[in-house]
Parts: sequence; C-alpha cells; structure tokens
Amino acid sequence: MRIITRPDFDGIVCAVLLCEALDINEKIYWVEPNAMHSGQVAAHNHDIIANLAYHPNCLLWFDHHVTNRVTVPFNGAFKIAPSAASIVFDYLNRFDCGNLLPHNTGIACQVKKFKRDYTELVAAADKIDSAQLTLDEVEHPGKYPYVLLSMSIFSHISADEPYWNRLVELLRKYEIQEVLKDPKVKWRTNLSLKENKTYAAHLKKHTTFKGDISITDFRSFKKMPIGNRFLVFSLFPETSVNVKIRHHDDDREKIIVSIAHNIFNRRCNVNAGLLCARFEGGGHFGAGSCSFPVCKTDEYLPVIINTMLKNNTLEN
Repeated sequence: MRIITRPDFDGIVCAVLLCEALDINEKIYWVEPNAMHSGQVAAHNHDIIANLAYHPNCLLWFDHHVTNRVTVPFNGAFKIAPSAASIVFDYLNRFDCGNLLPHNTGIACQVKKFKRDYTELVAAADKIDSAQLTLDEVEHPGKYPYVLLSMSIFSHISADEPYWNRLVELLRKYEIQEVLKDPKVKWRTNLSLKENKTYAAHLKKHTTFKGDISITDFRSFKKMPIGNRFLVFSLFPETSVNVKIRHHDDDREKIIVSIAHNIFNRRCNVNAGLLCARFEGGGHFGAGSCSFPVCKTDEYLPVIINTMLKNNTLEN
C-alpha cells in the first residue's frame, strides 16, 4: 500500500496515523492539490489518499475540503471537519480490532492498535488546519511547539521531501518536545523564525488594499517568500480577507492565487474554496487556492477580487 497526501502539517499527521496503524513502509507520495485536481496523479488500487481530492482508482480516501465532496460510493471517510487527520484518526480507531480494507481487494491488512497516544497531535492538526489560533500564537510562534513545527513545513518546495518524511518518522516515535530537539528540525524551526521577520517586511511592502481586502502580490519574486501564512492578518487586522498572488516556483507560466479569511476578523461571507473551484482550484470555506496559466490572469483575477468585494455567500 502507498499513501498519497499533501505536504502540509495536516497531511503529515495523516501519514503518521496511516503508517502507524497499517504498518506501511512504502514511500509516501507527496502531492500538491492542484496536481490532483488537474489529473496529473496516477493513483492505483492499493493507494490510500488523504487530505486531497478523490481519485476513483484509490483503495481508501479521507478528506474534509468542501470542494472535494463526491456523490459516488467510496471506501474511507469524508466530512467537513477541522482536519483530515481527525477523520483518519476516528476511522482507524473504529476499526481497531477488525479488517480495515474492503473485501476482494487482494490485499491483506489488519489494523493495529496505535503504539502511542496521538490525541494531542490530532488536536494540533485540527487547531492549525482550521486556523483556530490566537494573536499571540501567530506573533510569537516560538512559544507554541506545534505551531512552530508547522511553520517549518514549506509545502511548495519539492526539494523538502526528505524533511516531510523525516517528520513522519519522528512524530511516530517521539513527543513534540523531543521532535523539536532533532538537529534538522531545530535548524528548520530556527530558520522559520528568522525568515518570519523578513516575511513581515515583504508583506508590508507588497500588500495593497481594496475595500477591506488586502492584496499581496509576490509576482516580482523568483521564489515565494517564506513565512507564517497567518502573519498578514496580525499586520492588517482591519481587513477581512487576504488575496495572495504569486508565480509557481517551478513554472513562471503559472499563477497561484490564495484566498484566506482573516482569522481575527471573521466577517467575510465568501466561500473561498467554492470561489477557487471556479478557477481550477478548491479548498475550505475560509481558505482556498487556485492555479492557472499566466495568460488567464487578466480574466480571472478581477472576477476573484470583485467577488470578494461584494462579500456575498457563494452556493454550490
């Protein structure tokens, strides 16, 4: 069996739980959401997909994004929840003593009891993925172990795959304080705190305002600046939503637009995920992203901005 998941904190926790419960040793396939949406991922009947869109060939599927809901029968679990990890955790605990896999798959696998208590780790995934953070956690992440660890994960940098795999192994074995002592993790978290200061300066320089929308345009950068994705809300607390525009790091002919409600000023009514789904993307009510060719920017971007300005609830 192979796990296919997204390289963010939620995806990493999903991988921890699945590897532990199913004793999976095969290499994890790390995938960005747009690659799954655009059909670039070849899934097989032994694959377990978590925190990504459904693929009809997969063995099991777990997700919580509103735009990924499906109406076809599938094996696994889907619901709107704070994290995909919590869905995986509940599902595996329900099958603690039985056979997890559907019949006639030809794959024999018995669910094992977790060797460790992952309740705290899953709660952290819930908190971070649903952006239920305090102002102090955003401005001083070094005081909060799970928030700090999540900041060290740069999901848009494919060269970081060894680090994602390392975190999966560490979180399977150790409590958070021990994980943070790992030399590689310590180096990455220290780097994150340092770069966060530079990131704040970039946000101030490259962010403009339209109504109560902050628009951060990073298209002038060859590589996207790295920093706490929630920092923009503490810097501009009067805004209700942030729209971030950048080039794809590996393809200058692609634009990535990210939309996120202000977690400290929750008055935005637009379903960000549904809006992004109209432009080759997806996500949650409070956050979404889409990726499209540069040539479509002048067509897509004004519609996105104007929809946010109207601040009307979107329906499916």
